[in-house]
Amino acid sequence: MSFDVWILLGVVVLLVLSAFFSGSETALTAVSRARMHALEQEGNLRARLVNRLLASPERIIGTVLVGNNLVNILASALTTSLLIGWFGEVGVAYATIGMTIVVVIFSEVLPKTYALAYSDKLALAVAPTMRVLIIVLRPFTTAIHFVVKLVLRMTPSRRDDEADILAVHEELRGSIALGERGGALATADAEMLGAILDLKELQVLDVMVHRTKMDTLNADEPPAVVVNEVLAGQYSRLPVWRDRPDNFIGVLHTKDLLAALARNDWNPATIDIVSILTPPWFVPDTTNLKGQLGQFLGRQIQLALVVDEYGEVQGLVTLEDILEEIVGQIADEHDTETQIRPQADGAVSVEGTMAIRDLNRAMGWALPDDTATTIAGLLMHEAEMIPEIGQAFTFHGYRFEVVRKQRNRVTGVRVRRIVQPEEADPGAT
Repeated sequence: MSFDVWILLGVVVLLVLSAFFSGSETALTAVSRARMHALEQEGNLRARLVNRLLASPERIIGTVLVGNNLVNILASALTTSLLIGWFGEVGVAYATIGMTIVVVIFSEVLPKTYALAYSDKLALAVAPTMRVLIIVLRPFTTAIHFVVKLVLRMTPSRRDDEADILAVHEELRGSIALGERGGALATADAEMLGAILDLKELQVLDVMVHRTKMDTLNADEPPAVVVNEVLAGQYSRLPVWRDRPDNFIGVLHTKDLLAALARNDWNPATIDIVSILTPPWFVPDTTNLKGQLGQFLGRQIQLALVVDEYGEVQGLVTLEDILEEIVGQIADEHDTETQIRPQADGAVSVEGTMAIRDLNRAMGWALPDDTATTIAGLLMHEAEMIPEIGQAFTFHGYRFEVVRKQRNRVTGVRVRRIVQPEEADPGAT
């Protein structure tokens, strides 16, 4: 057998390995975790191995990146060398065109299509081999990760120092965007999946109810007054203060209040409000939403008071606030406030305290939320002033008009999109 034949066989083997890497990544990404969990409970050792691999998805992605690039580059190099020997310098063009077609069809599209159709079956089949490859290629993935981090630290910006090319979040974001563009995911589903990934990037400060909008109770008032305020409100949990509005001593739950009333023959005057309060829970305003969600679930508490670096209460955050970041606004039969009021000219009237993210989600808009959290905050940031009633501003392709104001707070804004988001000038005009 001639040397050229050996090279051809080597190229074929490398292409098979490339197909293996591509198909394995897709299969392990698309596999049904519920199915794997059920099989593991039945004693399936391969399902157990799949679950162990999925516990560290960044290792899978890192191994696939290294392995796939290694075999594809080597296959291209061998093919180029072979075709140069056959056709001369024009063999470079033949190799480039030929390998591009072969790699795309046989090492990318076909294996990934098959892996999507039979993800569970293929994941169980490739798990043992992937485990071995992860162990073998770990020194390479670790070294690459180290070099990338070292180079990023040498750049002027520090923002990219925390970036990670092997991070699973960016891989998932790409898959979600691809699924939405291809029609496999509805826009609403894609938004919810993306919102889950955003929880780690958002802080409690971004979603909390500001202290100026909080419903609170005064423990120094007569119990009958407190009961009437609870009945007049719409919340089941209310912060309670004493002496001054920022001195919170606990949280009153309506179920505890009803239980106390029942024990005292429904006579509010005989109730000691302070005795039925639960201790207040204070959290820093810089806590990310993913961590706060975990704390809510772990403590089995649904309300926390948010404090800044000086220990001053800035607002409150609830479990519902975080869930709304995922599924959108949650309204019940007691919610009377209309968040968005459409106008005849296509504009919408909103409260100044409305979150930019909520307006974007509801209207399908793309207002920037990196410099401000609320509509009023964005308006003042762009205008670089505290606007007066009747003043209007145009920026980012949207027109903002102040319709209500209390002292230095913008409380009502009309917003109208004047151009499509992709046509908007990011600068103010």
